[in-house]
Amino acid sequence: MQVTSNPSPAFDQQGEQSDAARVDAALHSFVSEFGVTAALHMESCVRCGLCAQACHFYVTTGDAKYTPIRKLELFRRTYLHEASPFAPLVRALGLVKKPGLADLQQWQELIYDSCTMCGRCTLACPMGIDIAELVKEARHGMFKAGLVPDRLALMDRAARQWGSTATPGEDLPDILAEAGTAHGVAIPCDLARADILVTAAPAELGENTKALADAAKILNHIGATWTMHQGGFDASNIGFNNGDLELQEKLTRALIDTAVKIGASTVLLPECGHAYGAARWEAAKWYGQALPVRVIHMTEFLDELVTTQRIRLRKVGDTATFHDPCQIVRRGGLEAAARRVLAALGVDLIELQDHGLMAYCCGGGGGVVSNQRAAPMRQKVFEIKRQQVDATGAKRFITSCGQCLITLEMGAKNAHWDKKTESLLALVADNLVE
Repeated sequence: MQVTSNPSPAFDQQGEQSDAARVDAALHSFVSEFGVTAALHMESCVRCGLCAQACHFYVTTGDAKYTPIRKLELFRRTYLHEASPFAPLVRALGLVKKPGLADLQQWQELIYDSCTMCGRCTLACPMGIDIAELVKEARHGMFKAGLVPDRLALMDRAARQWGSTATPGEDLPDILAEAGTAHGVAIPCDLARADILVTAAPAELGENTKALADAAKILNHIGATWTMHQGGFDASNIGFNNGDLELQEKLTRALIDTAVKIGASTVLLPECGHAYGAARWEAAKWYGQALPVRVIHMTEFLDELVTTQRIRLRKVGDTATFHDPCQIVRRGGLEAAARRVLAALGVDLIELQDHGLMAYCCGGGGGVVSNQRAAPMRQKVFEIKRQQVDATGAKRFITSCGQCLITLEMGAKNAHWDKKTESLLALVADNLVE
């Protein structure tokens, strides 16, 4: 499907910095990211184009500007101009043009609206370049320059003030009490001591409190000592997506430090992919040592309960297919874990054409689902997933990421598609054998 791109992409900007100050802030941040690994990646690209065929935005549009390597172009130019071995010669001879404000403004669409940092391009790269990681590092500079989509910037400000994009911490006890009453389950809050600190994603604190109840039902069923806590409860980490390192650290420390405070040995993350990336794989860098607690995703937790026979599940008996969330499976390694849980549910799994490590993204990761400006492109990308699900003929469509579920439901509504997306957590909670 060929889609005509907008020749003048929309961009937003925040703050009162001068144009020159914005450029300096972005480029200074870019240069700070050019350690050995990033430099090797910058030098290694052979322009083979294999990453293009891995990107759902390029596959959907056929527009060359959406190729992953184009999304790194300003990062590459900054490296060559400022930090490469021949940077002084490059500057003296004018071989590479230094990025300017107009370049950064146009670039915003490429690394925020049309990149989910899903990592499919990373696996396709024959040189081993982690393109998704480089895009994330590039976002650090864009945030410093005040060049983030306004919708994401608004969420950033809310999280700085409240500790969550959804609600102030002081409202958490009331939210949990109401959710517990509505779903008939006890959800403890602010216990002084607990073995497990349970965290949430924003939607679970609003329209999808059933996810909180499902987690509570399972934890209560196994007799765990657990709690949610005002000190650290939202694991989604908008700072991770936006490139706001200061906020990313603040939100991560809130979880880990709260767990330590209450004596918890485990932080249980919700069905959220970027929560997994921020807390499981990047938390230790803020501490400079191994974390004092174990950080585990809900999928890992369910898998452990099933494989150790701490829970038994009724067989649902239908055919099903499964959407592999990028941050949980491709970049997190939980491909087999989800399938063991599905096997315990007795589903007849029919794999998508592209599944597991090479599954296509839902189209909403990396903050894209929250960036309303990106909705038209996101809806087009959804068509890849819809066609692959329909091709399986499966009765059920399941995923293990709440943000993927939201994105897929939005895509289904726009496409007038009648396939419901189901949560792996909900299926487990609804089919516990007492």
